[in-house]
Amino acid sequence: MAEEAEAAPCFLDKFQSQRYPGAFTPESWEQEFDEIPMFMKKSPAEIDPEQNPALACLQSIIFDEDLSPEEQANTYKNEGNDYFKEKNYKKAVISYSEGLKKKCSDQDLNAVLYTNRAAAQFYLGNYRSALSDVITARKLKPNHLKAIIRGALCHLELKNFPEAVAWCEEGLRIDSKEKKLVELRAKADRLKRAEQRDVRKAKLKEKKEQSQKEVLHTAIKERNIKLFLEASEKEDEISDGLADMCLNGFSSDSAMGTKVYLDENGNLNWPVLFLYPEYGQTDFISTFHEDSRFIDHILVMFADLPPWDLESKYHPSNLELYFEDEAREEMYQVNTENTLLQVLQHQRYFVKAGSPSFLVLVKHSPFSENYFFGKKVHRLK
Repeated sequence: MAEEAEAAPCFLDKFQSQRYPGAFTPESWEQEFDEIPMFMKKSPAEIDPEQNPALACLQSIIFDEDLSPEEQANTYKNEGNDYFKEKNYKKAVISYSEGLKKKCSDQDLNAVLYTNRAAAQFYLGNYRSALSDVITARKLKPNHLKAIIRGALCHLELKNFPEAVAWCEEGLRIDSKEKKLVELRAKADRLKRAEQRDVRKAKLKEKKEQSQKEVLHTAIKERNIKLFLEASEKEDEISDGLADMCLNGFSSDSAMGTKVYLDENGNLNWPVLFLYPEYGQTDFISTFHEDSRFIDHILVMFADLPPWDLESKYHPSNLELYFEDEAREEMYQVNTENTLLQVLQHQRYFVKAGSPSFLVLVKHSPFSENYFFGKKVHRLK
């Protein structure tokens, strides 16, 4: 007994001093623990089986190549279903795809694989891929109700409302009490009717706008107001009369976001831009009635001196109004007692970008003299 008592401490000392074969190391025990298939935190698809013999062994049992294509496909289907339950839809798609690669002869199983993959694709937002899968599933199994429901959902997400209704009706011919299809058909039919209503409204609106454009075009043409053409057009074609205008282009918003329009009395109201080149400033009148005089607007705009007029020289009595003929490099002075219509009807005035514009300069100022240098100036009565 004494000898045994003496041997026990020796054995314990040896056990403590020597590492147990296969034991975890203190520094990396967590990593080693994760490599045991039963306790893995990562998906097997993320791990190279060659680096983990235990995992390779398990996978060879699960996906045994000696199994029939039907058995292998079914195994992948179950694996995909597990991923699907975990909401790991990307991995589910991979598993279902692997099952389909086995090309088994069980068409019902293949239909299920396509339908399940469609469900995973649907939750990934890949509606067209999902729809393609359910269409294939129905070719294999025409009365596969889950495929029909998934196809109706895909059409709904793709805003193919008539097609969604059609799929629902096909499914209800198979099972008239299928609650999901009844709900989907009601929703798709409601959205289809709303879409059709919106299309009708859009067409009526387009027709009304086109009619208004034509009326506006006629009003401008009757007043002999000329519109600026692109540089590619010949100048003599412009001066011969009113240039043909693109209704869509002309009636689009001007730079300041307003349009010329006819009021209830049949009068044109224009967005007009005033430019002050000396200071790089502008004024904008969104609604300038064609029968309004320029002086009336100038008196309102310069009732108080603008803050940028540091020399206090922009008094209404000191101002002159011009428009520029860029093609001829000529300036035309506007009589401020004239109305907007009178000026727009001038033979050398062309409305550009749907918004008439005019230059405002101070009489006899050094800037004005320099601005006029090299240009011919015409005084309008």
